Amino acid sequence: MKKWINPPKQEWGSLLARPGLDHTNLLQTVSNVLDAVKQEGDIALKRFTSQFDKVVLNKFYLDETELADLAKQVPENLKQAIEIAANNIRFFHEKQCSPVEKIETMPGVICWRKSVGIDKVGLYIPGGSAPLFSTILMLGIPAAIAGCKEIVLCTPPDQNGTVNPAIAFAALTVGIRKVYTIGGVQAIAAMAFGTSTIPAVYKIFGPGNQYVTLAKQLVQQYGVAIDMPAGPSEVCVLADNTAIPEFIAADLLSQAEHGADSQVLLVTTEESIVDKVIGCLSDQLATLPRADIARAALLNSKAIVVDTIENALAVVNEYAAEHLIIACHDAEAIASNITNAGSVFLGNYSPESIGDYASGTNHTLPTNGFARAYSGVSVDSFVKKITYQQLSETGLRHIGKAVMEMAKAEGLEAHSKAVELRIKN
Repeated sequence: MKKWINPPKQEWGSLLARPGLDHTNLLQTVSNVLDAVKQEGDIALKRFTSQFDKVVLNKFYLDETELADLAKQVPENLKQAIEIAANNIRFFHEKQCSPVEKIETMPGVICWRKSVGIDKVGLYIPGGSAPLFSTILMLGIPAAIAGCKEIVLCTPPDQNGTVNPAIAFAALTVGIRKVYTIGGVQAIAAMAFGTSTIPAVYKIFGPGNQYVTLAKQLVQQYGVAIDMPAGPSEVCVLADNTAIPEFIAADLLSQAEHGADSQVLLVTTEESIVDKVIGCLSDQLATLPRADIARAALLNSKAIVVDTIENALAVVNEYAAEHLIIACHDAEAIASNITNAGSVFLGNYSPESIGDYASGTNHTLPTNGFARAYSGVSVDSFVKKITYQQLSETGLRHIGKAVMEMAKAEGLEAHSKAVELRIKN
């Protein structure tokens, strides 16, 4: 971990910049896969699964019976943990729903807004060395609460052409009864364009590697929405002299183990904290199964020491972290000054991993600085908000003259006539 002491403000931008992702070499590969699936459908899915995943599939899905058989293999303690997480996530997200409120903006003019679930959504769940069954909870639960009529789940197959049992159990827990065993770019293509086996969707959610991320960006050109722009996972810890170095090191490593391109940042007013954290990192790495991955991520990590908490807040807001841990005295008061972050964790006993799994908040969050303008996934992500208005004759007479004046001023006479014809008598 590299250390900077009171860097001048004009250097903050370059210091906090994420490593740029060069998609030049990926673009042709990803585009070719998208085009092939669009043209060939299931034939292309089978070919790419054999090529990339080294698995020959006779069929691309697991039905409810197959999922139930797999779910039986999940240890009881893990089932209970998943159910606790699911209950918390469901409880938190249900509170995001608001009743329809009709507003009379002037006598006889009534307006309201209603949330309507997106009919068809696709969930992409990475597999491989870390099958993210927790992401099924984070995406499937708000989708169900929103009232989405069709939820398509794609995840890469294992070498037996099936999926991790925990993925099967999590899918059944959120009400998904069919899982499509397709991963990578070909899964994004299948959900975007549809095949004989996999239905097309209107919006795609979920994390993935740089190929999946680029594929999600490209399918937007075909009118398919995505959850948000994405990049490597990241955490920022804001610490003062009340922070516990051992805890900070554990939080940094919990993010670093995601991947070699993960971003970890420590911002503090105490230089001594940095040296202690570096020592703790070395100790904790010695026992981590994914230590090599975490070490690679730490090569690009930074510790920034500033002289005041005000400057620390300015650095943190400029960075706009996916996850922000405030390990400071009076953390809640400090948090009131945070304007850019995906999810915030307050105090020494709120590790980021709690939000990743079970506190109830959603772990699908904006990365790569997009927290300046994007929110994390919520029930709102799975709905459209449709506005309505209803006018009585009296209401139209009250508002009509203003509308006609404005329409004529814009040179849109037909707009004016549509009102005039109704109130001329």
